[in-house]
Amino acid sequence: MMPQPRDNNLVLLVDDTPDNLKMLSDGLDDAGYMVVVATDGASALQRLDFVVPDIVLMDAVMPGMDGFETCRRMKSHPAAGHVPVVFMTGLTEPQDVLRGFAAGGIDYVVKPLDTGVVLARLRAHLRNARMMSTAMDAMDAAANAVVVLDATGAVTWKTARARLWLTEYFGAAEGTQALPAPLAAWVSAQLHAHRDAPPAFLRQQEGRQLRVRLTPSRNNAEHVLLLDEGPVAAVAGPAPVPPRCVATTYQLTAREHEVLMWLAKGKTNRDISDILGMSPRTVNKHLEHVYIKLGVETRAAATALVLTHLHGQT
Repeated sequence: MMPQPRDNNLVLLVDDTPDNLKMLSDGLDDAGYMVVVATDGASALQRLDFVVPDIVLMDAVMPGMDGFETCRRMKSHPAAGHVPVVFMTGLTEPQDVLRGFAAGGIDYVVKPLDTGVVLARLRAHLRNARMMSTAMDAMDAAANAVVVLDATGAVTWKTARARLWLTEYFGAAEGTQALPAPLAAWVSAQLHAHRDAPPAFLRQQEGRQLRVRLTPSRNNAEHVLLLDEGPVAAVAGPAPVPPRCVATTYQLTAREHEVLMWLAKGKTNRDISDILGMSPRTVNKHLEHVYIKLGVETRAAATALVLTHLHGQT
């Protein structure tokens, strides 16, 4: 049975301590959240087969499978790999905090827990998750074929068109989160080569060809694969498109459009400041407006939207 996504704020609370469960459950309930409880890692993973939470509050130290290992397994779950995980822990040493982030967590709160702090963190991360979900839905609706990878090359999410083409060209199972082996090997080689403009990966079948491009990382934390498909003779490369259409589509001012175009070319805020003769503070302000108009939150997501938009106009 595949889990059913939910529109309301559903929290998966994972903790083996009854007192913590009661305190947090009561606080979350009072704040208007729905709560699903698990008392160990194994039962938390089982819950994901029936429901997709909006966020997970995870105790780091539990008997048997600890929170770090549980989080790692959640991140490979085909339906819930995108769900943000916030750790609750009494471990405050830097190496312990780093373990949480390495496992896929996005934040942590320190025990003894302050319910107000926990709720504030949840609101912030749910707001960010909703913004990212909106961007993902927009890319799906536009039939863009995009795969986002983390710094190691592991998949964090794919659009519907990307999932379809990976299945058609590689036989990848629909529920599989990882890249097909040949493509994963190519991505790994490109990341280790550190090329500014890596060559495209090509895959052919029955007179058609899939082309995969790896966009350069802007912050060494996120990479984007852009996929396009067509007749073998016609996939040599997209025709150039006047970049002004991007400004028109997203209702950008002339200055916002200039900043976005330089960002999409891999320039840092300092570079853009020097190129356009404006202060870094002004660049940041333009980017804030651009992100809102594009419905994205990160530089990588903004770049992906621009590149896929330009490609879709060819």
